[in-house]
Amino acid sequence: MRQTIGALLAFVVVAGCQVIEQPAPFTSTPAIVDARAEAAIINVLTEQSLAWNRADIPAFMEYYWKDEKLRFASGGNVVRGWQGTLDRYLARYSTPEQMGHLEFSELEVEALASDAAIVHGRWKLTRNADTPSGLFTLVFRNFGDGWVIISDTTTSG
Repeated sequence: MRQTIGALLAFVVVAGCQVIEQPAPFTSTPAIVDARAEAAIINVLTEQSLAWNRADIPAFMEYYWKDEKLRFASGGNVVRGWQGTLDRYLARYSTPEQMGHLEFSELEVEALASDAAIVHGRWKLTRNADTPSGLFTLVFRNFGDGWVIISDTTTSG
């Protein structure tokens, strides 16, 4: 304690008797996604793209939280709940031609806690008539039985 007070007094004298406040040291560390969690989350996205590419929207939706609190935002609209999100996908992509071939890229997985992560990435659909693409931000949670998407914000580019 005396060394700390002595060092502080010496600092005040050297600084011309002006007390310069130092920010408190950052004591918490960001959560690290362990390799198994990251691999499991990437696997979810892989399984989703495989389901999409075989035109199986219900299988694609298996990786969304089956709860009314699920949030899906796209095109300036927000849909709440698993069923509402499924209905939106079924209405918007009613044929394999409308679905096209889905690819995810530039994935960034960051832990928010041991049971929560955020994923940023790009999506691209390759269809006969066009190639829409954009960005997405997914919030994942693990409620004990695997990682699920609890919030999806998708934009078009």
